[in-house]
Amino acid sequence: MKRALIILHPGFEEIEAITPIDLLTRAGVDVTIAGLDSAGLIRGKSGIEVQAEIALQALETDTFDAVILPGGPGINDIRSHSTVCDHLKAQAASGGIIGCICAAPLLLLDANLIDGLNYTAFPATSEELPQANGAPVCIDGNFVTSKGAGTAHEFGLALIEQLLGIEAKNKIAESICWPHA
Repeated sequence: MKRALIILHPGFEEIEAITPIDLLTRAGVDVTIAGLDSAGLIRGKSGIEVQAEIALQALETDTFDAVILPGGPGINDIRSHSTVCDHLKAQAASGGIIGCICAAPLLLLDANLIDGLNYTAFPATSEELPQANGAPVCIDGNFVTSKGAGTAHEFGLALIEQLLGIEAKNKIAESICWPHA
């Protein structure tokens, strides 16, 4: 069974966390929700609280097939959090998947993982991430980036495709009537 870690921080964008958690779980991925500094309820940007099962620091020896970071205004407060950058560096070194949506690609910059990467990010990050390509979702090797809350479904489905393949992605997409046009 594939394993994914999603790291929640105060002020995370709820749809960017919940949508991938839901879609990955539907696909049979074992999703662990970690709080940046502790287990317990983590309050998102819109005041919705999500239960983190474990503190990020308690996972130092655990390995995951994917590490996922939602964006939101809380990203600015965690950019200097060495544990997050250490997890991203270790994930990249192991060849595991890294998923960042919205402003979360700023952490790829902070972890020195962005050079040469084809990526997308929230438009407000363009001053620091001028090479973002503006696509809804971008896959470059083991990196999956996405533009923002409105692209959360595409982001979650891209993560499924990277973890389990196109057939699993298509099955989940069909089960949720995606796309709905």
